Amino acid sequence: MLDRAELPVDTVRLARFLIGKMLRRVLAAGVVSGRIVETEAYDIGDPAGHAYRGMTPRNRSLFLERGHAYVYLAYGTSFMLNVSSERPGVGAGVLIRAIEPTSGIGLMRQNRGTEKVRDLARGPGRLCAALGVDRRLDGIDLCRDGPLCLGDDAQVSGEIGQSRRIGITRAADSLLRFYVRGNSFVSGPRALNR
Repeated sequence: MLDRAELPVDTVRLARFLIGKMLRRVLAAGVVSGRIVETEAYDIGDPAGHAYRGMTPRNRSLFLERGHAYVYLAYGTSFMLNVSSERPGVGAGVLIRAIEPTSGIGLMRQNRGTEKVRDLARGPGRLCAALGVDRRLDGIDLCRDGPLCLGDDAQVSGEIGQSRRIGITRAADSLLRFYVRGNSFVSGPRALNR
């Protein structure tokens, strides 16, 4: 379990810090987990971030103390998982874009309806489907033992790359996406993953 004191109180630093950390989900059918290999930062005042226009009932979890889950439905089809990243009352977050599955792969395959391990959690919507993450987990503390939490197994993640974010139009050129170079579980076009 990651201790909140370990988490940087800075969105961009947290996005880098989370690379190589573990994400664990406890389901009725078993436990699934994976190593975080790709994140995106949505910093304070970021026009592409959900906190940009202030707190609403939908985004209130982004304004919680760092280390809480903000889960939302994107385009009416896919859930997305973010980690709140600043002090309480300050809205910002880190999108978890991809994990490398490490345990519960059979259950992830069931949840996603695919046999391809590489495609189980490569991309934020796939990740949430594989782990069974939905709005019921919005606001939970990821630094406590529970149905979804962050951890560290002290493994070295590899070289961290940096690029522009994926799938946004506002502040699209900001270099706020972090990923493990050469990892096949990272999403996005090859041109961004060098």
